[in-house]
Amino acid sequence: MDEVIEEEYYVPPLSRYTFAFPNPRYAPDEGLLAYGGDLTSHRLLTAYKKGIFPWYSEGDPILWWSPNPRLLLYPQNFKLRKSFRRVLRSGKFSVTFDRHFAEVIHHCATVPRKGQESSWILPEIIEAYSRLHEEGFAHAIEVHLEGKLVGGLYGIAYGKAFFGESMFSLVSDASKVAFKALSDVLGSRGYDFIDCQMKTDHMVGLGAQVVGRDTFLDALEVAITKETDFGKWHDFTWEYKE
Repeated sequence: MDEVIEEEYYVPPLSRYTFAFPNPRYAPDEGLLAYGGDLTSHRLLTAYKKGIFPWYSEGDPILWWSPNPRLLLYPQNFKLRKSFRRVLRSGKFSVTFDRHFAEVIHHCATVPRKGQESSWILPEIIEAYSRLHEEGFAHAIEVHLEGKLVGGLYGIAYGKAFFGESMFSLVSDASKVAFKALSDVLGSRGYDFIDCQMKTDHMVGLGAQVVGRDTFLDALEVAITKETDFGKWHDFTWEYKE
């Protein structure tokens, strides 16, 4: 039997003068498909529309990823455990949208995380996503307890896809409340999915599903053709209902 040798994937550099990305369908499963370029709004939105996101550490070039498989939450599939249902019924948390984007992304960058010595949310990432927020594409969901910001998440909305980037909690359950609020509101507005990027047990426990990259990219091609909820989401509201 002849030996089958897999070709090594060439990770190309990106030019600052063009915005073309390699086809993510041909990237290795780990997902790294290009490096370099910049974090301009146009390049970031081009990447997200193709199922690609930046993720790198300080001192590295910008690395662009599209892993296989992908983790998606379909809003109707959010899992409510009994203990979390009791938290929601208590009504102790309140939720706002796009009122405190700067604080949310700052907390996501600085809150200590188990097994993580430093954050990938570098100053240039904060600057880039803050710019996208001002341009109406990046959004924050904020959770308050007794008038104080205690949890939240941020991400990008385009078409009827939401690309989750990071979340934080200063008290127990706060980030889960943010995710539940996001799921409910996006579900009511006809969103196809929330992209959670890579598998974690925490997200799977909340109802996210592992899907093949091609399945994700096929769904994404449809989702981005739909109307985008452009601009600040100040008028979005959420209250837990059974």
